[in-house]
Amino acid sequence: MTAAPSTSLSRRGFLAGAGALGALATTALLAGCSTGTAISKDPDELVLWYWNRSLDPKFLQQAAGGISGHEPKRLRPDLIGGASYDTKFRTALAGNAFIPDVLMVNSNCWLYFPDEDLFTDFDDHGGRAKRSEYYDWKSALGRTPSGRQCFWPVDTGPTGFFYRQDVLAKAGLPTDPDEVSDAIATWDGFRSFGAKIRKGAGAATVITATQLFNQYIFASPTRYFDRDDRPVFEQDDSSVRQAWENAVACIRSGLTGNLQSGTDQNAGWVSGRVAGQIEGAWWTQVIHDTAPDTAGKWRIARQPERPGNSGGSFLAVPKTSKDPAAAAAFAQWITSPEVQSHTYNDVQLFPSTPASFSNGLMKNPGNYFGDQDPLGFFNASAMDVPVTYISNSERFIGAFATEITNVESGKSPDRAWQDAVDQTNRVLEKRGVQA
Repeated sequence: MTAAPSTSLSRRGFLAGAGALGALATTALLAGCSTGTAISKDPDELVLWYWNRSLDPKFLQQAAGGISGHEPKRLRPDLIGGASYDTKFRTALAGNAFIPDVLMVNSNCWLYFPDEDLFTDFDDHGGRAKRSEYYDWKSALGRTPSGRQCFWPVDTGPTGFFYRQDVLAKAGLPTDPDEVSDAIATWDGFRSFGAKIRKGAGAATVITATQLFNQYIFASPTRYFDRDDRPVFEQDDSSVRQAWENAVACIRSGLTGNLQSGTDQNAGWVSGRVAGQIEGAWWTQVIHDTAPDTAGKWRIARQPERPGNSGGSFLAVPKTSKDPAAAAAFAQWITSPEVQSHTYNDVQLFPSTPASFSNGLMKNPGNYFGDQDPLGFFNASAMDVPVTYISNSERFIGAFATEITNVESGKSPDRAWQDAVDQTNRVLEKRGVQA
């Protein structure tokens, strides 16, 4: 995890802490914008911001011809590329100008919770009646602490343990997905299994301790703060403390590869120096693209204890939208079960609607995973992801990921834990978060 902007996004306070935008370089730009300036002057054209492969172009083109039930309203999809997507939207919000009518928001939608008054509640436009069509844990991630559904479910990332059968076979271990799942059903079993991979095949089990630490938390019903936004990470039985101890034990057992760069990680999977990864369903496409020559060697097992969710995105409708009802209708249509089934086939976005798996439209991605059915696997995993609460104060907890990386590089685990706690508490105290 990375540290997020240290202030909320409300117009009254955004610029005072806009360090993530590059100091105050945007001040002149925002001062020159007239309040409420629209991107499109056409009253029937709703502007969508999205990034590449976040939605299906085929259905965006259809919506560009008219939003069903809300004609003559139609969509204008604007593809926003690069790492500047969030910055561009935050700048628009801060200046109350050039704000899209509807937009994609990444899995960190909770960063916008303090400014929920700037967003439309989908429940005001039929959202509550449709909520049961989506995984409850996914909908919950887009619901503010006050109960407003400001962020509408798009794709998801239920997790599993991806592994190379040939590396496990070299270590003399079981290679069948069910047998591997049984062997790693607990974290103790996972560490024992990984130690045998290291001893028998000379390979790490996963790329980094930080990734393992995060995936443990992603699969936990509780995280860094309780539902009253009180910090709980220091408690001995907290998921954060357990994730830390597990990551440290995995480092000591040789399970982690300390491969911090993407280039080294890709090389590790291709060469077999890393046996696998705990990651979301979308990783099926990533590993296919980065290690095409290993097709047929990969399988997926259930991860220890329970699956979590890694990644996934949402749609949001700012209050300034020309027609919030039409924008919400578009969001609900493009995430309907049938459309999501086609979207999986076209751009490999894993659906947020269980019914997408029962309509017979989705197709498995070739034989990259041999005779295993990854769709069936992740459909089952998605049913077991716990509902969790993410406080917007999680933007202040980046020290934990930094320090577990330091442990993997040789720092004392006890010292690293205390440094992470102390640094986080200092930031929380500065921000007025109740201990």
